[in-house]
Amino acid sequence: MKQGSFRATCLILMACIAVLSAFGDDHTVVLETRILETFDNNEESPYDWRLDASKFATKTDEESWPKVTYVPAWPVAIFGTNPENEVKSLGIWGKFDRRGFNWIDVYPVEAGADEGAPATVIPIPGRIQYLDMWVWGSNLRYTLEAYFRDFRGVIHVINLGSINHNGWKNLRAAVPSSVPQSKMVLPKLAALEFVKFRIWTDPSEQVDNFYVYFDHFKILTDIFETPYDGDVLERGDRVQEFWNGGE
Repeated sequence: MKQGSFRATCLILMACIAVLSAFGDDHTVVLETRILETFDNNEESPYDWRLDASKFATKTDEESWPKVTYVPAWPVAIFGTNPENEVKSLGIWGKFDRRGFNWIDVYPVEAGADEGAPATVIPIPGRIQYLDMWVWGSNLRYTLEAYFRDFRGVIHVINLGSINHNGWKNLRAAVPSSVPQSKMVLPKLAALEFVKFRIWTDPSEQVDNFYVYFDHFKILTDIFETPYDGDVLERGDRVQEFWNGGE
């Protein structure tokens, strides 16, 4: 009986090994850090940034808020006190006429776009695992969210947390496994698109005059795709070449 039990156990282990060998490639992970936006506003920047706000944003005959600009400031923890290259961060200046659940949306447009240009999206390489960004706060009870769109057009909100801190702080959040980034059919990769950031004000916090700064928006993403016979026919650029008469 003992010999039979041992033999059965060995057979089970061999079967498990065979299964893992057959499907192990599907679980391969190659993680890379990718910077989506530096906010340096240089010639290499593919995006400009615009703002929208909820209805109680302050407006006068001469000015309206919120305002956005690039400022020569940065987290010393990343770049030190004297960076070699010109470094900037994105500044948001907000004012609201009353307290409440006010919000400011910070969204990308194509670099050099005219005023009033439509929003664009930032494509995400691979399957995003984490996102993080450096945020300067002035100890106000506000929170920051990041919005992503999946391949079905559904928006997913990732909470980056409170910006109730003094100065620069690195905010980091995981992307839940419930957010779809794959399909059963080819191509299996169904990458997300970044849509915007949203700053929320706490209803008990002052909102008459405040500043928030963003810098160094990056992600940790899995860029591995299991190769297979014929995977060239999955690449959109190559497929278009084939059907447009290319070789």
